[in-house]
Amino acid sequence: MKPELIVDYANAVGEGPLWHPQDKKLYWADIPPGKIYRHDPALGKSELYFTAPTGIGGFTIQADGSLLCFTYNAGIGVIEDGEWRWVNKGLENEQGRKFNDVIADPAGRVFAGTIVNEQGRGALYRMDLDGTLTQVETDIGISNGMGFSLDHRLMYYTDTETQRIDVFDYDVDSGELSNRRTFVDTGDGWPDGMTVDSDGHIWSAGFGKSGVTRYAPDGSVVGRVDVPMLKTTSIIFAGDALTDAYVTSAGGDDKAESGEYAGALFRLDMSELGVKGVPEFPSRIAL
Repeated sequence: MKPELIVDYANAVGEGPLWHPQDKKLYWADIPPGKIYRHDPALGKSELYFTAPTGIGGFTIQADGSLLCFTYNAGIGVIEDGEWRWVNKGLENEQGRKFNDVIADPAGRVFAGTIVNEQGRGALYRMDLDGTLTQVETDIGISNGMGFSLDHRLMYYTDTETQRIDVFDYDVDSGELSNRRTFVDTGDGWPDGMTVDSDGHIWSAGFGKSGVTRYAPDGSVVGRVDVPMLKTTSIIFAGDALTDAYVTSAGGDDKAESGEYAGALFRLDMSELGVKGVPEFPSRIAL
């Protein structure tokens, strides 16, 4: 497979790509400047869509099409009709820590994690449909990629600092997580963003590993696609058939160190591998 360069905005930390099923565009963020970009595959055009008042660590697409954004200082905002509205300017107990990577669950709740800073360790939160935030895990280093098994009984969870992807038992009715254990110990790599395909296999981007790795449900490596970006950060399936996968990357603010295509967006034609994705869930948070 030859990855296709879509656009190079030299993102400092390109992250969190999501396919928007309503307007049929791919959205992704450059975290530090709070910029959200989008790509229209039908027209072959990309653009800067929105600049938030602070860094955006991740976002979900609400059922109404708006973007629910999780920001620096553990804040939450929403982009509706091209306008920004704060939902919460920052969680006091997070002491300025940053949200990083989020996911909507099958019921429309949102899981969002924070990153360790000089004030202490990060945490993983669940945002219920009424907007209530509950801390569900503590002692987190760099909260990162998440995904759900096809039967919705498991949630995969990445803490990049530990070089592990873990797995929880997951109760879709309550949103409760339990029985955390190791799914994959990468040992020599930094797992970042991830997604799940229609075979129930997990695709994980490797920060510093120049590509994405496919894991079977038993944790064994069953495939890998190299991408010419040293700091790959996330992967998502997109398009009507969900046979395209887009890969984001970081390091565009220092290409001398991180490489020519650092901070670029690439597309993988997964139909060449006989692989397709499953739709991501919309968030359904009452705002």
